[in-house]
Parts: sequence; C-alpha cells; structure tokens
Amino acid sequence: MEYGEEELVACCGSTRFAQQLAKASPFSSLQQAIAAARDIWFNKVDVHGWLQAFSAHPQIGQSPSPSAHSTSAQWSKGEQSTALATATTSSLQELYEWNARYREKFGFVFLICASGRSTDEILTELKKRYPNRPIVEFEIAAEEQMKITELRLAKLFSTKENVSSTGGDQFHQTASKKAEDRVSVIGGHLTATTVSDASVGKTSASPNPTRTRPPITTHVLDVSRGSPAAGIEVQLETWKGPQPRPLFGKSYTGGWAFLGSSTTNNDGRSGQLMSVVDDVNPGIYRISFNTGKYCPSGFFPYVSIVFEIKETQKREHFHVPLLLSPFSFSTYRGS
Repeated sequence: MEYGEEELVACCGSTRFAQQLAKASPFSSLQQAIAAARDIWFNKVDVHGWLQAFSAHPQIGQSPSPSAHSTSAQWSKGEQSTALATATTSSLQELYEWNARYREKFGFVFLICASGRSTDEILTELKKRYPNRPIVEFEIAAEEQMKITELRLAKLFSTKENVSSTGGDQFHQTASKKAEDRVSVIGGHLTATTVSDASVGKTSASPNPTRTRPPITTHVLDVSRGSPAAGIEVQLETWKGPQPRPLFGKSYTGGWAFLGSSTTNNDGRSGQLMSVVDDVNPGIYRISFNTGKYCPSGFFPYVSIVFEIKETQKREHFHVPLLLSPFSFSTYRGS
C-alpha cells in the first residue's frame, strides 16, 4: 500500500512524520508500515514535530475544532465514544477541570489512547500522571501518540484495501465515505444495547417474562478494523465452586457451570447466552471469547471476563462489550 502525506497527517498531526512515512511507502503489510512509523516517530521527528502532533488532538471530552483534519476529527470522535457514552455531567466537568490543570502545567493537551476507555478510567490515569516531571510526561505522551497512530494506520490500511478491491475509480467516493463512517460505527455500537435476533444461542427463554432480552448480553468490536467482529465464539458460565467466589491464583475443578454459548453475528452481537428471566440469580459470572480462533496471529488465545451480580442488581441488565485488537482488549459495563 502506498500512502500520501495528506492521509498520513490524519494518523499523526506531525507534518514531518507524514512526509517521512509517505517517502518510505509503499508497504507490503500493515506490520511493515507500523515498524516504519515507529522508527520515524521516535528517531526522526523532533520535539517540535511531537508538539505539533499533540496539538492536533482535541481535549478529551470535547469536540474537534472546525479547522481539524476531517478524517482525524471523525476518528477522534470514535476514539472518545466510550468516554462520552460512560460520562455524567459531573465527571465531564471534573475531566474538563483536570485537563485545564494538566495543560497549564505541561503546556500541551493530555494525550491518551482513549479507545475503549471510560471517563472514570481516563480521569484516573490523568490524575496519576499529573505529578510527573515534564520530561517524563512528554515521553509518555509520545508513547500514547504512537498507540493512536498505530490504530489509525490499521484503519487507513483497511480502507485502502477496500478501495483497491473495487477495481475502478467509480467506487472510490463510496469507499472513502465508508472509511469516514468506520469509526462512528464503533461509537454507535458502544451506546446500543439491543440484542439482535439474527443469532440465537443454545438456551431457551422462560415463558411470559417481563424482560424482552436476557439479563446478560455482549457484543464484540474490532477496533483495529473499526467494525464489528463476526464469528467469535462466546460462552457464559456461572460460579458453582466450593468457595463463595473464585480466588485469584487458585485453581478449581468443576467450579464453573455452563449457561449458554453462541457465535457473534455480522453485527458483532452474540445470540442468547442464557434464559430470558425477570430476576437474574446473584453470583459470579464468567463470559469467555474465543479470540484465538478469530485472530490466530493475535496475542490472546482467548479472553475471559469475570464479574459479580449482587442481590440488589438482579433486575438490572448487564451488557458486557469487548473492544478487541490483535494485541489488546478492553471492556466496560454498557448498561
């Protein structure tokens, strides 16, 4: 794939970075592009280039400026969608105040790879990093910028593959529009909790429940591609071991009882993993994703998330989405 400076500026706001990476292209693979990008960013871009890239980002919790690069602005909205979906008025105000304090101390915007992070997670990290010495924080911000750049290069690489596969320029405009919408697809999934009926699991619903969906649902988003992850096997279990709850570092035989399983559909949503009941049984639950089958070259052979539902929560709905890339994952409770 060959890249131009204009599209690379959307991945990283440093013009020197974009120029150098454009000169180094074409690349035979995304991995080759990322390796070249890391070398350029850390070894060939100076302090001014780093600051220029930092300044291209909106403050976490705020919209991009009207003068921002259009593709970069779209990606920023998608990357912050989890934070905005989990924010409250008070947490947004606190985030705004801490962002202002950070900028006054360090002279640049607080930078963090926000994909999949809630407002509370971002606030915690901001407060943790605030006491750092400027030189330390400058290096951390540069590392976070590189994480963002890698995610965006993956989106750009996927987009160019789509364009090249059309076989003609008449489809270029449509493919480009799809690329711009790719990140906002994730944002829409993060705030949606309706379970699709297109994929049904291995459990049956209770007769005449008040609920219209099971109390525990999930879906998977591939943040490296900016799209839902289809075809991932999902399994839900509940804790039935000898102890009230599983303990870290301990192994148990027969501790987990199977509730249901399914496979994510084209929308990234699993089918019915348990019965549709009014009151979910309080206890410890484990939801597991066969990520190794979905991405054989990835870092995780599978991912399991363990969570507890208390007596006071038995009538609530628990939506546990997974945000997945080949070498990282994150989750949050969606509702």
